[in-house]
Amino acid sequence: MSDPRSDEALMLAYRDGDAAAFDLLYERWRGRLYRYLLHQVGAAAIADEIYQDIWMRVIGARGHYEVTARFSTWLFRIARNRLVDHWRRLGREIVDTAADFEATDPEDEPVNVLVTASAAPEENPERRAERAQLATQLIAAIEALPTLQRDAFLMAEEGGMTLEEIAAATGTGRETVKSRLRYALVKLRSQLGHWR
Repeated sequence: MSDPRSDEALMLAYRDGDAAAFDLLYERWRGRLYRYLLHQVGAAAIADEIYQDIWMRVIGARGHYEVTARFSTWLFRIARNRLVDHWRRLGREIVDTAADFEATDPEDEPVNVLVTASAAPEENPERRAERAQLATQLIAAIEALPTLQRDAFLMAEEGGMTLEEIAAATGTGRETVKSRLRYALVKLRSQLGHWR
């Protein structure tokens, strides 16, 4: 049976000495956080190192943790800061190709474009192979996105974060996040359009 407490309540319980609360948080977020990192750095060894460092920072911050945002926002802010440190060490510069674009259409909200890549057991081998090929191309398309667009896209998809939460985690405006997501979706649709 899963624990009904919110992530924030679990982190507060962990702060107050409940080690099992940390285990639950870790279980809830390990897959999404790891996939986010792996898509960002493209190498399992580097993703593993950053992943472990993020959880160590969560552990280290427990004594002074206060709820100022959703736990996911706080966690992904730590992750993003750690990624920025990694990119700086490599001498990579983060460039926002959509910096001057501001979304003006209030109806133009991001749309989920990820599909489940695993096939149902009853599907035929041809359909399974097709889905595996789609998954491979989707991962390649995500990894080809410019860094800031990929960052926003993965926070939305893997982290389940809202525009406001992504803005808080990245220290940017909501409209900037919205435009990054829009550009990411346009590029992904363009690269994966033949799968429709």
